[in-house]
Amino acid sequence: MFEVGEHVVYGSKGICQILDITHIDISGADKDRLYYVLVPIGDSNGKIYAPTDNQKITMRKVISKEEAGRLIHELPEIELLWVTDDKQREAKYKEVMRTCDYRAWVSIVKTLYMRKKERTAQGKKITSLDERYMKAAENELYGELSLTLGIPRDELEDYIKTQLKQAQ
Repeated sequence: MFEVGEHVVYGSKGICQILDITHIDISGADKDRLYYVLVPIGDSNGKIYAPTDNQKITMRKVISKEEAGRLIHELPEIELLWVTDDKQREAKYKEVMRTCDYRAWVSIVKTLYMRKKERTAQGKKITSLDERYMKAAENELYGELSLTLGIPRDELEDYIKTQLKQAQ
């Protein structure tokens, strides 16, 4: 069980802070069930009530500084997630985004970065599907790394590049 004050990644809602763990008095809610009261980072007015025993939505602790450092150094080795068929690619990306697995987010970002480079070289633009999932994966990944490492989001890409150069 998570604790009040802790940051978690909650499904497609991204990083949230646990404001409270309590029973809620809302119509249709089980009054005997415990709920996490979550506040999405960047939306202090928003609240999410998530049952503490919910198995349907992935919820995990935010990556630690040590894990973030390892992830950055392992970026070159993380495999691409190449799917040529558009419909299958969208289904795979959707599935991967639901896992809340930061390594999988890296796979999406790396893959779509490569696809963008290829399409640009052919004089084509990135597809709207690819752009949508690239933004979603970058948003989740960079948001989590920014919080954990205490680095502003707009400086994160340069930080990662510097770390990778130093590791060579």
